Amino acid sequence: MKEIELKLQGKLNRLTNHTFKFDERIKDGWFSAVYFLKTKEIAKKKKPDAFVTMQFFQKTHAVICGTDEVIALLHTFADNPQNLEIHSLKDGDQISPFETVLTIKGRYQDFGYLEGIIDGILARRTSVATSVYNVMKAASISGQQKPVIFMGDRDDHFTQQAGDGYAAFIGGSTAQATHAMNEWWGKKGMGTMPHALIQLFNGDIVEATKAYKETFPEDELIALVDYNNDVITDSLKVAREFGQELKGVRVDTSRMMIDKYFLRNQHVLGTFDPRGVNMQLINALRNALDEEGYNHVKIVVSGGFNEDRIRQFEENQVPVDMYGVGSSLLKIHVGFTGDNVVIDGSPEAKAGRKLRPNSRLEKVEFE
Repeated sequence: MKEIELKLQGKLNRLTNHTFKFDERIKDGWFSAVYFLKTKEIAKKKKPDAFVTMQFFQKTHAVICGTDEVIALLHTFADNPQNLEIHSLKDGDQISPFETVLTIKGRYQDFGYLEGIIDGILARRTSVATSVYNVMKAASISGQQKPVIFMGDRDDHFTQQAGDGYAAFIGGSTAQATHAMNEWWGKKGMGTMPHALIQLFNGDIVEATKAYKETFPEDELIALVDYNNDVITDSLKVAREFGQELKGVRVDTSRMMIDKYFLRNQHVLGTFDPRGVNMQLINALRNALDEEGYNHVKIVVSGGFNEDRIRQFEENQVPVDMYGVGSSLLKIHVGFTGDNVVIDGSPEAKAGRKLRPNSRLEKVEFE
């Protein structure tokens, strides 16, 4: 059983290194800035018994993620982790600018060299979780929560997928593109067909969809319909072929392309940007499907979607049933700072910084 299941059942308070599987070279300082390693050596020689309090914060409204990972990091790689006093918020908590999200109290040489790694974990996980949360919020403006598929596999190094997928889960997305993205929280990747499948059938969308259906009969049948840059024509082709078996169509038109629908209907042009997946194209697609009785066929859109674009679609009541979002969710826009603010029980910090107590912090027991 995955740790996330135990956590959701209340049998485990925090995820551990059984989930995160850290690189053992962390212990050797391989991923720590050299000045932290030098300070560790100086502390051991000159200030071996000095107890410091390190606190972490950031400067925006966000959804915190990465706290379980940081605590597991400390419990795995700090010297004498049982002697550290850790207080932390929990993954998924909403946080305010400058709010303390984590404090660590102990001997500097026991944990100080992990400061930069902690900042990085919190920054990446919180950035992804916050972006997904905001996109999910935008996709619910209509009063109905539209699903958002997390499609970040091609926008960053593959080694980031498990952590990004977990952060996306904390942000609210439970539909993700790869198995790796689901590794920490327990499901499998989802997806239907890429453009490459249609290319194998020389652009014949019906034959490609037929091959998919025969090979994966248990899957919901969703056809990708922009390969020939004629989404309405191809959507109707597959709808006529598969009828009730067709559950949806996905539109992924490039932002550099104008769908052939507009070339046939130039009278509608002149008041909007007709490139890519636009509101007018999706409205026309919905109307075309409905006119032939295919009201059951859902519309999935992808390609350059972000919070603002989804919000625009939802505010204009564009008939989208599901959004696929990738690169916009992976931008690191929340940066964390760790500061030593107390030494041996007395305030001591760089100018402009001080201990900021937070009653929301939960004491973390060493397990």
